[in-house]
Amino acid sequence: MAFTPERAREVAASFDLAHLPAGFYADPYPYYHALREHAPVKRMPDGSWFLTRYDDILPVYRDPKAFSSDKKKEFGPKYGPSPLLEHHTTSLVFNDPPLHTRVRRAIVGALSQRHIAAMEPGLVALVDRLLEAVAATGGADIIEAYAGAIPVEIIGNLLGVPHEHRGPLRGWSLAILGALEPVLTPERADLGNRAVREFAAYLESLIAERRRHPRDPATDVLTRLLDDDALSGSELLHQCIFLLNAGHETTTNLIGNALHALAQWPAERARLVANPALIGTAVEEFLRFESSNQLGNRITTRPVRVGGEALPADARITVCIGAANRDPAQFREPDRLDVAREPNRHIAFGFGIHTCAGLNLARLEGRVAIGRFLDRFPRYALAGEPARGGRARFRGFLHLPVSVSGGG
Repeated sequence: MAFTPERAREVAASFDLAHLPAGFYADPYPYYHALREHAPVKRMPDGSWFLTRYDDILPVYRDPKAFSSDKKKEFGPKYGPSPLLEHHTTSLVFNDPPLHTRVRRAIVGALSQRHIAAMEPGLVALVDRLLEAVAATGGADIIEAYAGAIPVEIIGNLLGVPHEHRGPLRGWSLAILGALEPVLTPERADLGNRAVREFAAYLESLIAERRRHPRDPATDVLTRLLDDDALSGSELLHQCIFLLNAGHETTTNLIGNALHALAQWPAERARLVANPALIGTAVEEFLRFESSNQLGNRITTRPVRVGGEALPADARITVCIGAANRDPAQFREPDRLDVAREPNRHIAFGFGIHTCAGLNLARLEGRVAIGRFLDRFPRYALAGEPARGGRARFRGFLHLPVSVSGGG
């Protein structure tokens, strides 16, 4: 879908993140194009600002002192006194140094290249087991049976969650992250608060067990965080919740979005099947083309200028990662999937001090999950109507049915 020039101007003028049209959820990119063209630094009716140009967003990421990630001022009115407020104002992603620095150091230490490389054999074995199950039934909802199952197991391993306790993890993650949508409905608030309470209660028992029986801090993230005496009990709980949320939803979306995109671009799928060595650049392209996380937020600490606009202190900013990653000023033919695209300076993992701490793990999961799926089922087909789930911040599928009969 593409808007006429007249319609694009109308869309940009009336765009409101709090009142998105139904068509936006199916395909937000024409809306992003209209905004980049006609209102790249868009003032929302609620007084916040929405950025869509790559060259405006990158400086925001580069200056964490002027553009803070601390969400206490923004989330206080949104959530009120609640488990969601406590979680989202304590976790790594929504904080500035020094808390951000301490927690990130602990997490990154357990996600070094050496440790991630050591995870690969187990990841391959997991993926192959899941592929066997898909082959046995001739197809599946690839989100439930495959894309969503992989990161839950990986993060469960990192935290040392026993296999028999992993059932609720995905549901908790979806509920907590769903409450980050631009509009917080009562249902989303109830589900999110319940998920934080239940997950925190479970983690308290897991942490007590780990204190009694610590593991190798080089590979066990929970033990490593426990060794950081600077973290309070509440801070420790919420970093563990954050690890599940950050590692689960975005990787699930990466895998699901990639398999859907390849079904829509058969020439690129054939190209990747014929040359599996392209899987590295292909994963970067999937991250750019359908960014798992479409939106980020900052708040100004002083008056600033962004894209020629003067913003006051305490201005709330939404940076549109999905729009920046389709910006024609940065990417040639940005609306075309190109599994060999180079260079590809996407910002799907953010940028600066808040660059995703688990980006190398996510890349490994993407390469193994997508590459082995294509190797096993090069002629898979969509089988039924995909369901995206009506979310603006996290772009992915709730359901993606595929058939692999005759495609192995």
